[in-house]
Amino acid sequence: MRRYLSYVLTVLFVFMVAAAPSRAGDDYTIDGMHASVTFKISHAGLSYIHGRFDDFSGTFTVDPAAANCSFNMTIKAESIDTNNKKRDDHLRSGDFFNAKQFPTITFKSTAVQTGKDGYDVTGDLTMHGVTKQVTLALTGGKTVEFPKGTQRTGFTTDVVLKRADFGIDKFPGMLGDEVHVAVSFEGTRK
Repeated sequence: MRRYLSYVLTVLFVFMVAAAPSRAGDDYTIDGMHASVTFKISHAGLSYIHGRFDDFSGTFTVDPAAANCSFNMTIKAESIDTNNKKRDDHLRSGDFFNAKQFPTITFKSTAVQTGKDGYDVTGDLTMHGVTKQVTLALTGGKTVEFPKGTQRTGFTTDVVLKRADFGIDKFPGMLGDEVHVAVSFEGTRK
């Protein structure tokens, strides 16, 4: 009888766990009006050239336990903007981004863990036809309602990438290899 009762309780427990609703996290869409992707790179060791990408989109799912989190972003390489048309056209060319052959830069998360002030997000960054694994320390996650009825949250991160790792290695004496990238974004809950 004791064995039977133990069996029944085990089956009941497994059924309750399987039937319990699981929290999948909250889904967000990046609000381009409240987001930016900017960068700076050393020019001849004298100063930094600053720029940004004007056209990007993305989605993300947040879950306080990080179990169901994901972060994805797509940037159009053609949208590079350093406030100089001649330079921007050169950056879109085969010497740099080759935007016709590689029109997008993408990031897709593969693992997310809770971090000190947000999440540590590891994912595949694909740029110029090369995919590398990078880890981003996203800080933020505060939620607000703005405008009324719209829940939003946001994150920021800074990362240093080596352009040569992605096959963008022209003019090494004139341009630094390290590119300092800052990404800041707000998302609205779907």
